[in-house]
Formats: sequence, structure tokens, C-alpha cells
Amino acid sequence: MGGTFSVDTAAHDGAGSFFDAFRRGWETEIGAAFPLPTFSPETADDLRGKIRASKVHDTVITDIRVASDVRTVGALDDHNDEVRMYVMRRGAWMLTRPRDRSEVTVPAGRILLRYNGWPSHFQVVPGTTARVLSLPASPLRPLIGDRQIVATAGSPETRLLMAHANMVHATLNDLTPAGAQAARNALVELAEGVMRQRVDGAEPLLAPALARAAKDLTDDHLADPDLSPAMLARELGVTVRTLQRAFASTDESAAAYIRRRRLEQAGLALTAPSGRPSVSELAAHWQFADSSHFIRAFKRQYGQTPAAYARSTRPS
Repeated sequence: MGGTFSVDTAAHDGAGSFFDAFRRGWETEIGAAFPLPTFSPETADDLRGKIRASKVHDTVITDIRVASDVRTVGALDDHNDEVRMYVMRRGAWMLTRPRDRSEVTVPAGRILLRYNGWPSHFQVVPGTTARVLSLPASPLRPLIGDRQIVATAGSPETRLLMAHANMVHATLNDLTPAGAQAARNALVELAEGVMRQRVDGAEPLLAPALARAAKDLTDDHLADPDLSPAMLARELGVTVRTLQRAFASTDESAAAYIRRRRLEQAGLALTAPSGRPSVSELAAHWQFADSSHFIRAFKRQYGQTPAAYARSTRPS
């Protein structure tokens, strides 16, 4: 079915031992079906950062955050029949394909989609944070052929795919075989959505990813006065009705999630050791109509008024 592992420089005595731990984790959990390339000696000696990888059947999600230069050398032997997607958050990922001497650099905020039948050497600059998806070629290669497609990483389709990948990382060890197969199928379908720049909102397998993406987007815009189910649906490229259906399985509507998260942040502010804002300031900051609306909503969630909550949580 698959496996997952995570390694961090902070847990190892030196960079060399970190590279060895990374290689052992990859070979044990990811396996020979996804061989590692040959890294330069400098990379092996000085690799620093954090790497997490999860395998679900014929798909692999790899997250990397590196503080050192990473470079491959020698023979290119990782020519799997797969499609790779590089999603860049920081830094840059540079690929060189000796077959036709083509080069491509993927900067922060962009994604690269390519078929890996003709592999490339790559270099990753220090400070890079990226996610690499290894996906089966049969359902995806017809959409891209031998092209290398560079697109924005902020599209609604990419947000959905990244949210689902986060859920796979978090739940893989607890999934049943049927759940793992469903997770794999959703990964492939969402990747196809990125390639086509559309996602079928009616597909039930994608509802958890849509709800997770909406929650992530909410958490990033909690103080935004425009935050609403309509804004979330617009940003994620779906209808409000589709978004509501996705939230139906979570036992909480999108509007209720927004309100709960805002009240949680207000509660944290009320328990701060110093500089506590007033009720009117909290109501305005977290986009409640006025202090009365805020107090009523807070009492419904916590069973007491903001003032009483602040007193009850104050250290003796």
C-alpha cells in the first residue's frame, strides 16, 4: 500500500548522518520502484534541512526544505514511467535534460509538470521549500505529452491538490486499504485537474480535499472583511453549493467554520498575559457587526461572556 517517513537535520549529529537517514528512510518506505538519483558528494556531505515523503500505491509526495545546495551527478538512472509535478514555495529548482540539452528553472510561486521518461539532472538552491509529486504516467501523460508545462502555483486546482496531499501525509498510517486507494485516486484526479485547469466539483472523492483547501484558505484570511463562503468558493473555482456539499461531511458549514476560527483567535487574545484588547476592538478586528453580536456568538461557543472567559483563564 505504501509508507511514510520524515527526517530533520535537528535530529542528527551531522549533515552526513542526515543524508544517510534520508536514504534509509526512502529505501525502506518508498522503495525501489522510485529509485533515488545519484547525488553529488558535496550534497551527501552537507545536506541540511527537512524531508518528508509518503507513498500511496504508485504515487509519492515528497516535501523538502533545504538549507544547503542539492545537486545530482553521473548517470541518469531514475527514468521511471511517471509524471512529476514540482510545486515551489521558496527558492528555485533547476533541471537540465541531457537528451536535448533543454534547461528549465522553476522559481517560487510556480509549478512544473513534466514526463520523467527522459530524466534530468537537477540542482536545488539553499533555502528552497518545495513539494514534488510522482504520479503514474498512464492517465496523465496524454495531457502533456513530452512538454514541460510551467504554471502558477496559486490556482484553485493546485490549492485543492496541495490540501489533499497534506491530508495524505497526516492520515496515511491510519488508512484502510480502501481508504489508501481512494486517496491515491483523488491525487491522480486532482493532478489531472491542475493540468486541465479545472476540477469536477461533483466528484465525491474530492470533497475532503475541497473542504480542507477551504479551511486552509480561511485560516490565512481570518481577519479579511471579505471572507465568506462566496469568497472561498470563488477563490477555489467552485460554486457555493459545491463548497457547501464538501463541508456537509464535516458536520460544520463553511460559515460556521469561519465563525468558530475567528472566535478561537479572539479567545486567545483574551488570555494573553498583557495587552488584552477590548471587546469592541475584538468585535471589529474579527469582523463581527458590533460588540453585542460578538458577545452573543462568543457565549454560544464558550458558554460564558468574553469578560468572564478572560477572568476564568487568568492565572491565580
